[in-house]
Amino acid sequence: MEEKRVQELAAKAVKVRRTALEAIEAAHSGHVGGSFSVADILTVLYWEKMNINPEQPKDPDRDRFVLSKGHCTPTMYATLALRGFFPVEDLKTFRNVDSYLSGHVEMTKVPGVDMSAGSLGQGLSAAIGMALCGKVDKKDYRVYAALGDGEIQEGQIWEAAMAAGNYGLDNLTVFVDNNNLQIDGTIEEVMSPYPIEDKFKAFKWNVLTIDGHDYAQIADAIDKAKETKGAPTVIVAKTVKGKGVSFMENNVKFHGSTPTPEQFEQAFKELDAQAASLEV
Repeated sequence: MEEKRVQELAAKAVKVRRTALEAIEAAHSGHVGGSFSVADILTVLYWEKMNINPEQPKDPDRDRFVLSKGHCTPTMYATLALRGFFPVEDLKTFRNVDSYLSGHVEMTKVPGVDMSAGSLGQGLSAAIGMALCGKVDKKDYRVYAALGDGEIQEGQIWEAAMAAGNYGLDNLTVFVDNNNLQIDGTIEEVMSPYPIEDKFKAFKWNVLTIDGHDYAQIADAIDKAKETKGAPTVIVAKTVKGKGVSFMENNVKFHGSTPTPEQFEQAFKELDAQAASLEV
């Protein structure tokens, strides 16, 4: 990937994070830590790799994306809005009781959302269903999903992983957002899923490990997944919870806690400084 394109994607990711933070500020609620750790992955998918058209969100030939870690709506909604699926100003209504932008993604209400979320651990099964349908219907679309590393403590994830490997779903690419933190602490302290790579290998997956904040690595991994035949691909993305804001990074407090007014101000300043440094 050319350096200019890397810089453009980095600038877009900063805008995604800032827009997500504005939604959280308006709602006085929202999961910022995991939203920020997955922001670079969604940026590469939605601006570089996925076959999508905001003017036709239900195009039967589009690529699909499942946010299995469904509470990370701030970044998901910011991505969809900035990509043109719905007005950016609607993010001001995030989590309002009368808003269509609830705390978990809803496919029946939000343009561009391919699967609703709520209870963790269920999104991979839905993504596998979409991939199987693509195979049966002889379609060329690809299915992507994002899982949390705490989420993969759920047993349903591994039943689904076994099925995907069994059916050789090479049209399925899954990201594990491996930021190593969940609401109660590190994933090792709660219930360690490590070694993540070996578990997926045991279920016949193609396994890649990358820096989840390196745009070239993210893009290259997606390309390698497309080239893989006869097996689904999992991309274990090493990330930083709260990435992009100094006091949020690797701070478990910001899994779901709302920043104070002073912290919002500091976070916006840091993100604006990053945006200024990336102007092309």
